Amino acid sequence: MPEAPKVTQKPTDYSLEVKNKKTLQFIEDVTSNADEVQRKVLEEILARNAHVEYLQTHGLSGHTDRESFKKIMPVITYEDVQPHVERIANGDMSPILCSKPISEFLTSSGTSGGERKLMPTIEEELGRRSLLYSLLMPVMSQFVPGLDKGKGMYFLFIKSEAKTPGGLVARPVLTSYYKSSHFRDRPYDPYTNYTSPNETILCPDSYQSMYSQMLCGLCQHKEVLRVGAVFASGFIRAIKFLEKHWRTLCNDIRTGTIDSQITDQSVREAVMNILKPDPKLADFIEAECSKSSWQGIITKLWPNTKYVDVIVTGTMSQYIPTLDYYSNGLPLVCTMYASSECYFGVNLNPLCKPSEVSYTLIPTMVYFEFLPVQRNNGVTNSISVPKTLNEKEQQELVDLVDVKLGQEYELVVTTYSGLYRYRVGDVLRVAGFKNKAPQFNFICRKNVVLSIDSDKTDEVELQHAVKNAVNHLLPFDATLAEYTSYADTTTIPGHYVLYLELSLNGTTPIPPSVFEDCCLTIEESLNSVYRQGRVCDRSIGPLEIKIVEPGTFDKLMDYAISLGASINQYKTPRCVKFAPIVELLNSRAVSSYFSPKCPKWFPGHKQWGTMN
Repeated sequence: MPEAPKVTQKPTDYSLEVKNKKTLQFIEDVTSNADEVQRKVLEEILARNAHVEYLQTHGLSGHTDRESFKKIMPVITYEDVQPHVERIANGDMSPILCSKPISEFLTSSGTSGGERKLMPTIEEELGRRSLLYSLLMPVMSQFVPGLDKGKGMYFLFIKSEAKTPGGLVARPVLTSYYKSSHFRDRPYDPYTNYTSPNETILCPDSYQSMYSQMLCGLCQHKEVLRVGAVFASGFIRAIKFLEKHWRTLCNDIRTGTIDSQITDQSVREAVMNILKPDPKLADFIEAECSKSSWQGIITKLWPNTKYVDVIVTGTMSQYIPTLDYYSNGLPLVCTMYASSECYFGVNLNPLCKPSEVSYTLIPTMVYFEFLPVQRNNGVTNSISVPKTLNEKEQQELVDLVDVKLGQEYELVVTTYSGLYRYRVGDVLRVAGFKNKAPQFNFICRKNVVLSIDSDKTDEVELQHAVKNAVNHLLPFDATLAEYTSYADTTTIPGHYVLYLELSLNGTTPIPPSVFEDCCLTIEESLNSVYRQGRVCDRSIGPLEIKIVEPGTFDKLMDYAISLGASINQYKTPRCVKFAPIVELLNSRAVSSYFSPKCPKWFPGHKQWGTMN
């Protein structure tokens, strides 16, 4: 994820060496005194919010010590806090969760009832996010010197916004950040010198934004020292966009004009400040892009690139082979760990292998707690965690400095913005320590079985969607015997594949259009984040159903047992990712069908209109 500067720096008093030294010392200080910093963070949060309704209702009575807090306050999920959030969204301005006014809602990619979760935030959180961003490049510069001598080519985008009935904006956290003065009016910092002008990033039309950012990146190709996007999937989409549109881009570079499809006037003006007629560059790009193989295209077009800055942990790890192919094996760097609830930590060893990425949680960001997790013995990488905790489980939560090496935990946070003992839903494993602060591998989102981009589909949601779809088969006296799923990222964009084994009792053949209706019904049943990826962002391809031969799932069970699974405890995995199992399913597929059109999707929550 790209980084923001500290807002106090000016060109006249800018000293990169001094800034980097201060930043690294800050990391040393807060990690060396992690427990004391955490104690003060909790005290500050509870003291400033002592009189808010939520804490009063639970009977905290102004206590700011850890012992009282842990004894009195429950560990919660989004469903527990949702009624309070909805009151704020509907215009209640009393101090319900936080003493400071809620400035906006950040929409989480996790879903609740098919809609994005609304995370309350306050104005000062932008400063905290900027602080974490400011740590990234001083750390990176220890490993890759000279990054201040060129530019970063990052593909950054804003997404749609809505307004709540009470008038607050609801939007994704990165959209909030890119639209803030912390990003738009950032002072001079060589580390935030990007090839993309702000106008191209802030363009709401995804095609115009991508086209103009790619054009600017190509025009400045020799200045580019690092490339990236937020997620690996987003960066690969940018490369695929180039593969589709390089001829038009070359024409713009050759003639010094912008394609007529770019109609946003502010974008055109910003690009024209960079674009000049350059037939030689156009010929160079054309020669590289017209080759039959695009292996190493990043290092060919942007020859001074030192690394690719994208998130490749968790479900994004499925894109690593594709990134390696396009980049000729450049280092894949994951710099930071963050969510809509709050920003958490940084990777202090950024050139490590993607499989070894660990994040050091910065103790000043929030108050951290950790719920021990026992991994299920299953085929998927999802971990099932109970939604509600009994009293014993609530007492098992441990503090930041008390986690054990190798143990897996669910992350629980108390934020400055009004979330108290909130279960984020991320499962982390302790990989080591930086002074007194633990370092964590990101394992997965709890209960998530399918993900292509920022979408997250859990087993219950998938089961509900499949149940809706098989209703189309009833008139043909066909029933579903078994099913599983797979996130296929060999296509760009990636797409969901469902393998269905049917019991056919009728004699009337099932027309292909019925299976296509099943595909669309499943998509209509999935959450709004998935549907936005299909409709607006085009980051997810049409869902595919593969009908497999009778007996396929018996073969799947036989294979699992041959690998050591217990026949008594075996249950069909609802998502598969192990290559031999995917090959087995594909080898027994007798037909394949795709969703014929995009599902319905509208910005905002169902009950709200779009922002004007």
